[in-house]
Amino acid sequence: MNLRGIVAVSGRPGLFKLVGQNKGGYVLESLDAQKVKIVANITTTKLASLEDITIYGEDEDLKLVDVLANIAAAKGNVPDAKSDITALKAFFKEVAPAHDEEKVYTSDMKKIITWYHLLKELPLFSEEAPSVTPEQEALKAEEKSDKKPKGTPKPSNAKAPAKTSQPAKKASMTSKKGV
Repeated sequence: MNLRGIVAVSGRPGLFKLVGQNKGGYVLESLDAQKVKIVANITTTKLASLEDITIYGEDEDLKLVDVLANIAAAKGNVPDAKSDITALKAFFKEVAPAHDEEKVYTSDMKKIITWYHLLKELPLFSEEAPSVTPEQEALKAEEKSDKKPKGTPKPSNAKAPAKTSQPAKKASMTSKKGV
């Protein structure tokens, strides 16, 4: 399942596809039938990539991608997000048996099931995620080590630059009282 470029936006319902970026923010397109395009401000809007989202687990966190794959494997009996709370909790125990029941709220379960219903018809949902080969990882590590530092280190005996904005005052040889 390839969820690269699919994001959830804080304060907005639904999911969005990251189309591009400009100086004002991210250009997003909704995944529903309307295909509304919005610009999410970089400074005020929080974006969460579905690839990076995890669910609280008892021992370790569960990846959302794995939970969505389990929901897809449960094909026929996926409940609606507006169905009974007990049915949602029972279904979620099936697809994510190691989730922490105290930290994962029913609103989170509803959100994940809603996201599944949005994603299941998309072609991205059925294609494989691009994998990173060991060669690509080695190249990335090499690029990081080849980067030059931004500034040159100053020697420890360097003096601070002298202020040259105002000339030094000259001592007056005559007094102001009068001679």
